[in-house]
Amino acid sequence: MNKIFLIAGLGADTRLYNNIDLGENHDITPIDWIEPNETDTLYTYAQKLIHQYFITNNSIVIGVSLGGMLAIEMAKQLKLNKIILISTIKTVKEEPLFFKFLRTIPIHKLFTGRMLGRLGFFLRPIFGDMNEQEVWLFNDMVQKSSPKFLKWAFDAALKFDNDVILPNVYHLIGDKDLLFDYKKISNAIVVKGGTHIMVFDKAKQINKILKGILRKK
Repeated sequence: MNKIFLIAGLGADTRLYNNIDLGENHDITPIDWIEPNETDTLYTYAQKLIHQYFITNNSIVIGVSLGGMLAIEMAKQLKLNKIILISTIKTVKEEPLFFKFLRTIPIHKLFTGRMLGRLGFFLRPIFGDMNEQEVWLFNDMVQKSSPKFLKWAFDAALKFDNDVILPNVYHLIGDKDLLFDYKKISNAIVVKGGTHIMVFDKAKQINKILKGILRKK
């Protein structure tokens, strides 16, 4: 039985995986965020999640957006069976230009965590077209996010510095993702019509791809 851990993205929680069906014979654990220390990096935060959720060698970790970056940091500390990345980047070479801009001119540090949460309303178009139910869920996830976590995570994501291609990595990216350009992503499965929240609104396609990956030895 596969032991699978699901990590959501920044401003989201495990409800992001509501439409994901990985089939039977899997031990699936959704990971809830824990409060970070200000000094935490993605690496040390990943380490805390490993201990909190008893993630061990040969586990499978699926991560969306920020969750994908954390999955990479976990893979540096464990011999994971599979690392499945969705709507994210795996190395600094794949990062969008605004990451570099905000590291050079860190205007985001002027915002409190609560202010970053409120920005979700204005950033919503980046995530693609959503129906009324999806909009409600998006807003509810952002509103219930810890301001402390939001502020830390936004800055920590900008400092993601992995430059190593790790083994057993499977990468899914949408060709309509407005946050991470699929043309900059190497060795990825490109999902036609997939937006940054394709794990939610393109779940039928994503489920088929994920089940195929899980069947691989």
